[in-house]
Formats: sequence, C-alpha cells, structure tokens
Amino acid sequence: MNVEAQWLLCSPDISYKVCHDSATHKMMSTRLLTLLSPHPVKRSLPLICNAYFSNLRRHYENVSTAICQSGSCFNQITYCKKGIWSVSPAGNRCFSLTPAGIVNAAPVSIQPYLRLMRLDKPIGTWLLYLPGAWSIGLAADPGCLPDFRMLALFGVGALLMRGAGCTINDMWDKDFDKKVLRTASRPIASGEVTRFQALVFLGGQLSLALGVLLCLNYYSIALGAASLSLVVTYPLMKRITYWPQLVLGLTFNWGALLGWSAVMGSCDWSVCLPLYFSGVMWTLIYDTIYAHQDKEDDLKVGVKSTALRFGQHTKQWLGGFSVAMLSGLVLAGVNVDQTLPYYCTLSAVAVHLAHQIYTVDINRPEDCWKKFASNRNLGLLLFLGIVTGNLWKKRNDDQYEMQLNSASN
Repeated sequence: MNVEAQWLLCSPDISYKVCHDSATHKMMSTRLLTLLSPHPVKRSLPLICNAYFSNLRRHYENVSTAICQSGSCFNQITYCKKGIWSVSPAGNRCFSLTPAGIVNAAPVSIQPYLRLMRLDKPIGTWLLYLPGAWSIGLAADPGCLPDFRMLALFGVGALLMRGAGCTINDMWDKDFDKKVLRTASRPIASGEVTRFQALVFLGGQLSLALGVLLCLNYYSIALGAASLSLVVTYPLMKRITYWPQLVLGLTFNWGALLGWSAVMGSCDWSVCLPLYFSGVMWTLIYDTIYAHQDKEDDLKVGVKSTALRFGQHTKQWLGGFSVAMLSGLVLAGVNVDQTLPYYCTLSAVAVHLAHQIYTVDINRPEDCWKKFASNRNLGLLLFLGIVTGNLWKKRNDDQYEMQLNSASN
C-alpha cells in the first residue's frame, strides 16, 4: 500500500469525517479504490474495508459527537440514553421529556428539591393517584366517562401530597438513610438540603395542595384534611411496628374515599369502604415486595417492615391479601351495579397478581423493584375496566331527566 493510502486510513481527521459526513464517505471510498487499484496489494482490500466499517460502527454505537468549529456546529449527532442529559464533546446536551430528564434539565439549585419530592421517580405518585381515579370512575353517571376535571385535580394533588410525604419521610429518616446504600444519596441525608430548608419546602407543597383541596366541596375538604395526620405519622411507624405498610395503605388509599365524595358530595360507604379496603390490601402487596429490597439494611439499622415480619412466608401472605383485595373490588362493583367489562378486568387483575407473586424473587432487589413498579400497570388496567364497565351501563333516562329538572329549579 502506498504512503498516501496509509495516511488516508490512519489520519484521525479523515476518519472522523468519514464517520459523520456521507458526502466525504463516498469520496474517500472512491479515492481509496483508485489509489489501491494499480498496486499488487489489492488482496488487502477486505482488511481495509473491515477496519473502516468497524470504525464507523464504533462511532455510531458508542459515541455522541458534534463537529464544531469556532462555535458553529455544522453537523451534530447527539445520543441520549435512558432519558437523561448526555453531554457531547462540544458541550451540547440532549433532553428527553422523562421524569429523570426533567429533573436533570432543571437549574442545579433546585434539582435537590425535585429529587426530595421524588419527581424523578413517579411510580409513587401513580400509586397514590390511582385509588382516587378508581373512585372517580365508579362515581360517574351510567354510560358516561369520568369527570376529567376531577381526574386532573387529583393528579396535581397526588403529585404534591406524594412530594410532601417524601419530604416528611426524609426529615424523619435522615439518620437512617445515611446508613443505607440505596438512600444515602437522598438530598437531606447527603446534606444537599438542610432540615430547615426541607421544612420550608414542605410548607410550600402543603400550601399548594390545600389550594387544590379547596377546589372541592366542603365535605371533601374536611375529609381530605383528616388524612394529614396519617401523612405526618406514617414515617414513624417503621420504628414502632412490623406493619408500617398497613399504615401506608391507610394513607395512600384515602383517595378512594375522597374521589367519590368529590363527585357525589358525600361518601356512599357501601361502595367506598370496600374500595378503600381493596386499596389497602393492594398496598400491602406491592410495598411488602418493595420492602424486601432493603431487608438486610433494615435489620442493621433497626427498622421494621412486613418483609421482615413475613420472611420466607411472604408469598403466602401476599396471596391472602390478593384474595381480600379482589373480594373487596367485587363487592364494590356489585354495590355500584358494574357490568361485564369490569368483572372481566378483575379476572385480568387476578392473573396479574398471581403472576407477580408467583414469580417474584424476594432475595433479588432488582426483581423486587420490577414487580413493585408493575403495579402501576395493574392500577391502570383496573381503571380502564371501571370506565368501560360504566360505559356499558344503560342510563336511566327518566332518572337523568329528573336530575336535570331538579338542577334547573
């Protein structure tokens, strides 16, 4: 191979352009063939091509590159992974509308507060929101979709109250979190946010949540305010009892009561109580699985949980909670005159629970997290069943007309 051909293959600048400029790529390929054709080293061509395409593949698969000269980028290829900011050699960043991406895109000064309210980990917000969404769906008029305004209000409320709950939890657990690898990087435990700053931030979250609550009727305002005692005291339960997940269930599923009252003006206890009970059983299922991630650290620091209480009998307990959950959902459906799609969905929920419990490996933290996170899909599936079951109903037009007349008078 002549010197010019070797220089073309080995030059970093030329290799760089070959990988990122299609026009240059064609030109250089033609130039290489021209240079090599008069020489007896044509047999080296397969090796040359293999080296060239290996270099090309490495660039496209493993690197995020921008070609910038004098501050002007004429060709930029950015590579984002897992929805977070990625920094190119030129200093440019790419953005994705995922929770982690939003948090990392925020100004550095407020990122600790967004992490404090777990904005980058929305699974908890979903699990808090869904019982309220179920209740709103069950309270909808026969043959009608649920109240979208209420669904939106409860979504904002769930985001704020989950953030407030996490802030309270981290304030209580600062010393415990420092001793656990998974929680040592939390903003308060790591010192990024002081307890006083967290307290001020908590006041802001609760104030905004109060604004959302004040959009509801008086009955719902009083009912919602009653849940605050559970929000504040739940983090202490892990120091007192092996059943903190039960208290979390009582807290997280308050929306099952609040959603119905927000739509109807008061609670129908024949519907709300079975739904609330089912939600509590559901929380015992998914949070016990979640607690198995930290059971070794919990033993070291003296924290209690149902994971430690049940031990190797966890799956039997979770099976019992599943039966109780499904029984409550059936009773709530019967009392609200739900239809075939709802009960078909309950069958799918039962299959999901059975698969989740049977396949979970309680000694593998990553599998526990995966099964825990899958409960969002279970909750959404149940909500879909409630909505389709309600749309399946035939509306009583005479009763509906009477309601319209009474409202107009």
